[in-house]
Amino acid sequence: MPRNFDELSEKEILALAISLEEEDARIYADFADGARGDYPATARMFEEIQAEEEGHRASLTEQFRQRFGEHIPLIRRQDIKGFAPRRAVWLVRPLGINVVRKQIEVMELETRRFYERAAQRISDLSTRKLLDDLAAAERKHYANAGALEEKHLTAGALAEEDAAHRRLFVLQIVQPGLAGLMDGSVSTLAPLFAAALATRSSWAAFLVGMAASLGAGISMGFAEGLSDDGSLTGRGRPWLRGSICGLMTTAGGLGHTMPFLISNFHAAMTAASAVVVVELAVISYIRHRYMETPLVSAAIQVMLGGVLVFLTGILIGRAGGGIQ
Repeated sequence: MPRNFDELSEKEILALAISLEEEDARIYADFADGARGDYPATARMFEEIQAEEEGHRASLTEQFRQRFGEHIPLIRRQDIKGFAPRRAVWLVRPLGINVVRKQIEVMELETRRFYERAAQRISDLSTRKLLDDLAAAERKHYANAGALEEKHLTAGALAEEDAAHRRLFVLQIVQPGLAGLMDGSVSTLAPLFAAALATRSSWAAFLVGMAASLGAGISMGFAEGLSDDGSLTGRGRPWLRGSICGLMTTAGGLGHTMPFLISNFHAAMTAASAVVVVELAVISYIRHRYMETPLVSAAIQVMLGGVLVFLTGILIGRAGGGIQ
């Protein structure tokens, strides 16, 4: 059961401080390992901070041995009330560099407050001075981190890391989302408009559109999620890619399905057709923005595919006109 900080002896406070510094050093090592592939400059910055934390631990360990002997009891942050639980963001791959930087801010603030409070509980002058020095070091850590960023994160390095971050975003989020949006927006056109023209019923067309959109979303989600585990391609977690692809597929189909909630059939057809044009334009822009496809070329490719599927639905629907 977690204990109150005020119940700890000076020996236990020092043991806790050693444990905290060791944990922080290992977290920085994990940050450096996770960032090394895509963010090498940031990884070097984390390695320097890790070395600093290990220096703090060494100083605390020497102080403990001078006062209390060789054995250091195991007291962890989760054994003491008042410490906020940490999400293990250092284990996530690929490493979310912005999330990591926020986590570091929280870590340094928490450690600084610990040293400030611990110093008030310590009677030994040398130990108190060490804790005060470490608290001061944590206060300066923001400035030190800024200096390390200036040293390692040059304009060129930042540009390379931003480019790497963009590539990961495109690979893991944009590509599966775009694939789903294209499939949902285009493949559901034929069954939706065929049903609409064959039945001349907005409600019947709406039901067909809903079934096609949801079915396509489930199918595309599983197909994307099962395509690879992302370990070799760098495409990220299968469940995330599958979820994004499936949701965007469903959204693409629902866009031109929802107008058929309008009871007037001709008004519903007009609104649905207008939505289709907007959807295809959005897809063209996304291809241009993230896939570096020339806008005109992207528009021609997307519009051509959409028009062919749309016409297929129109022709089939007219062939079956009058179905009740």
